[in-house]
Amino acid sequence: MRRITLFLKGNVDVYDSLHSCRLGGRVTWNGLNEILRPQGVSVRLKHETSTGAQALLEAGGDVPAELAGFDAPLRAYPLESQFSARLFASDADAFVLSVMPEIAARLVRHREKGFLFFPYEAASWPAPLRERLAREFVEVPPSTVEQSMEALEGVLERLAARSDAPVLIYNLSCAAPGEFIHCHLGLEDAFSTVARRFNLGLIELSARSGVSIVDVDAVLARAGADRLKLDATHLAPEGCRLVAQEVARILADLGVLEEERACARA
Repeated sequence: MRRITLFLKGNVDVYDSLHSCRLGGRVTWNGLNEILRPQGVSVRLKHETSTGAQALLEAGGDVPAELAGFDAPLRAYPLESQFSARLFASDADAFVLSVMPEIAARLVRHREKGFLFFPYEAASWPAPLRERLAREFVEVPPSTVEQSMEALEGVLERLAARSDAPVLIYNLSCAAPGEFIHCHLGLEDAFSTVARRFNLGLIELSARSGVSIVDVDAVLARAGADRLKLDATHLAPEGCRLVAQEVARILADLGVLEEERACARA
């Protein structure tokens, strides 16, 4: 059995398709290993959630002292993950990122120290924590496509400086269940429109850098996005399987699954 390691820095799109998908407390898709183990390949997955490429570039690996005692219910975005630099220090056969955090994570910046922070679901926090957040942090405008792609390019350059392992980046499925728009006047920030802008930006980044795109949009469109999406960001188990199959195809095309390469990184 050949063994490879993938480092995943992404959120529900990456985790559900490559690690596992749970619905109603039950595992409904068990990830990339379901596809590759029958081919004689075992995958070790290292996963951290992401709050975006700019926050990743600025993270120094340690939680800022100013957040000591900041016991907010961050759930899938703990402080250790938000300020982690493990992506740039880990050995892996391939790295997997996603463009989703670029539009999903609304960040704030510390007024004095300047570090970025993702206050996940801050509206539901206890009043003292919300008051501290407003007192110590300022909201950051959403990143433009150009800003996000520049930051992602910085991540790619930093990875390339220490590893020749390929990088894959998930794009976004533009189909949003329940969204039927025929006139875009005043709807410039609709999810489907924003997703298309970022997908085009990712294509341009790929043309410059050679990074591989996991074309989630095309995979779901070919098979029927209405059937395969639970909402704008969550996929049904079959959608997770199809995306994982695309990742397996790209890894094979890049030579990551070849025995010599896998053994060299064991």
